Amino acid sequence: MIGNMIAGTYGASGTPVAKATGGTIVYSSPYYYHTFTSNGTFTPLVSLTCDFLVVAGGGGGSYGGAGAGGLRSTVTATGGGGSLESQLSLSATGYSVVIGGGGAKGSAGNSYQGQNGGDSSISSITSTGGGGSGYTAPQVGGSGAGAGSNVSGANGTANQGYAGGSGISGGVASGGGGGAGQIGGAGNATGNIGGNGGNGVQITAFATPTSTGANSGYYAGGGGGGYENYLSQGGLGGLGGGGTGTRDTPASAGVTNTGGGGAGSYASGADFSNGGSGIVIVRYVA
Repeated sequence: MIGNMIAGTYGASGTPVAKATGGTIVYSSPYYYHTFTSNGTFTPLVSLTCDFLVVAGGGGGSYGGAGAGGLRSTVTATGGGGSLESQLSLSATGYSVVIGGGGAKGSAGNSYQGQNGGDSSISSITSTGGGGSGYTAPQVGGSGAGAGSNVSGANGTANQGYAGGSGISGGVASGGGGGAGQIGGAGNATGNIGGNGGNGVQITAFATPTSTGANSGYYAGGGGGGYENYLSQGGLGGLGGGGTGTRDTPASAGVTNTGGGGAGSYASGADFSNGGSGIVIVRYVA
């Protein structure tokens, strides 16, 4: 778990020297980990075979919960229930690393349509930004957005994430955004409860220092759906940084560097929420 690792000491007796530069570098035998939370360059000093986690930015919330950023991984599990990705074979040259930003929340100026998150990438691997939510037009993304009204949630991207949940007629309860590990929940007509965001994927080998406790190592959770009735409740955010839906208070944003989807709300556009930015982690045997 990265949160418990000690930074490598370069050139110290008995400690292997890192074989690459770029990102925040941490050594935990037998691996070196390079974590990127903003754009950068990963530069192997020799040819390397690398594991990776690439998570895109989550979508922006509107009435429904937004979809989580797409997730691709060579370790434990990848998004959408797909097969694990193949390791990267990298030569001694620089590789650009792009971290997708969280999608902007819906606003009056864009017809209350949340925007898709940005793609994250390294070398040949690109994860697709999460789908932005809307009232009747949830967007396809790495994971799909939940619907604000009586339409189906949007689809996710194969091997990256799941679809969002459906909304209830009249917009009384919105669907939750899809997560990397689970479909977003549908709005509940019985209690007018917003659908929960789909859970992300837990990869403890790539847990960060800010990811602790039972939820350690989860990434790419969908945003919870909003609700209209004062006596009801919003959908919970999916494990992995998804925001929790509300009615007349600001919905919680997707968590930074998890790819979590922004949550839905109903009172006004000001209460919608942005998606969380993505992350890229590379590891190799020291």
